[in-house]
Amino acid sequence: MDLFQYDFMLRALAGALIIGLAAPALGIYLVQRRLSLIGDGIGHVALTGVGVGLLLQQSPVLTAVVVAVLGAVGVELVRERGRTSGDLALALLFYGGIAGGVVLVGLSDDSANANLMQYLFGSLITTTRQDLIVIAILGAAVLTAMLALRPALFAVCNDEEYARVSGLPVRTLNLVIAATTAVTVTIAMRTVGLLLVSALMVVPVAAAQQITRGFRSTMALAMGIGVTAAAAGVWAAGEIDTAPGATIVILAIAAFLAITVGSATWRVLRRHIPAERHAEHAEPPDVVLQEAGAR
Repeated sequence: MDLFQYDFMLRALAGALIIGLAAPALGIYLVQRRLSLIGDGIGHVALTGVGVGLLLQQSPVLTAVVVAVLGAVGVELVRERGRTSGDLALALLFYGGIAGGVVLVGLSDDSANANLMQYLFGSLITTTRQDLIVIAILGAAVLTAMLALRPALFAVCNDEEYARVSGLPVRTLNLVIAATTAVTVTIAMRTVGLLLVSALMVVPVAAAQQITRGFRSTMALAMGIGVTAAAAGVWAAGEIDTAPGATIVILAIAAFLAITVGSATWRVLRRHIPAERHAEHAEPPDVVLQEAGAR
């Protein structure tokens, strides 16, 4: 039976493909800045936004976007102006966000606890047409920003001081990265969940870095891996009846392991092949001695 004959599976696939493209496109900048875990921190802040939405009986997605963006911008300003290090700022995100979310969900009705699991671990098959429209619009905005601002964002992530001397609006660009990270986390919570979204940002980039050298090629391959893992994850989850978000992440990690082992094996073979060719073309020792004696 073709699973994609059902509308809810088509919506799930479309949502997963959008996140599979947008998350690695943003994640490459986070990896470049050594902020691979910021997605987890913002995810915990978004949990507070979900709690606010459930408590006020409003759309949890919209409240999560607002709270996550405010939290991400606040952490960026603290990192820039204050003495608090990036690691400490992320720790504040982790603990404060999850604590606030748990408290707010506890204050809401009992049915909110069941709904909360959908946001923590994703629930693709319950994605509505309205959810898909929001995911498509915000995902397209994130992807457009990451591609259009690629040279400037690369300069800021690679060397912030050089970018500032070059005249780039460093603060604005940093805030763009923070805000788009928050948006990506919140739209991806319907796909892979708040607790797993960071993996989809980082793992495809880590896999692509094993076999690419340039920034542009790494971004392109990471997006390809993200889309492939998303599509295969939705299909596999439907076939074997597993959680789509977790299945997508497992396939992305499997791709990383396969590429890592394959690239390491190829490097070993490349070191041995030239040596073997040189040995085949080299003169035997006895011939070399005979020529030396003849001289």
